Amino acid sequence: MRAAAFELFSTQGFDATTVDDIAAAAGVGRTTFFRKFRAKEDAIFPAHDELLALLADRLDAADSGDLHMEVLDAARFVFAHYLAEGERARQRYELARTVPALQVRELVGTQEYFQLFRNAMRARCEEGDFATALYGEQYASAVVTAHNFVLRRWLRGETKEHQARAELERAFDDVRDRFAEVVGSAAGATTVVVVTATTDPDSIAAQVRSALSEAARG
Repeated sequence: MRAAAFELFSTQGFDATTVDDIAAAAGVGRTTFFRKFRAKEDAIFPAHDELLALLADRLDAADSGDLHMEVLDAARFVFAHYLAEGERARQRYELARTVPALQVRELVGTQEYFQLFRNAMRARCEEGDFATALYGEQYASAVVTAHNFVLRRWLRGETKEHQARAELERAFDDVRDRFAEVVGSAAGATTVVVVTATTDPDSIAAQVRSALSEAARG
């Protein structure tokens, strides 16, 4: 059914193609189509819900100390999934550039991955802890942005697969460099200082001392 949907969307257009057209081209009935897909646009997207569930299980099982790396590994898994699709992924990208419904579907998928990564980070925060909640939001956003930047270069044909994999690691190295987490415990609270790779070491130390002193007073 996926192959039939790709072919019909490419030849006669997304809007002109119906679920019945796809089912007929694939040699199945309408009921069979809806057992597998919720709508015709889903027919050209990978098994998104199953992938999200798999990644959610992995992140739930991750140790707090390894969570940053686990989020990066989850993003690598998504990236590899796109690469494994090969030309299908590129064909879908080209279709989505001209079909608003497919653009929305892509955006929804991106947002769901972001929410998954953000929620995994938040789950390790104390309730009401603004600083660590904000840190998780920023970290998840940075990971998704880096992933999508590299992926879209590959989808547009600007890089080969081996180049895209290397670029992803460079992008994730940059994310790690830009996010440094210093956690201390004082008066039962968690203190987080977020810095960038260019922050002066003396400034980092001063921020840590100030944050811990503030937590101790609180």
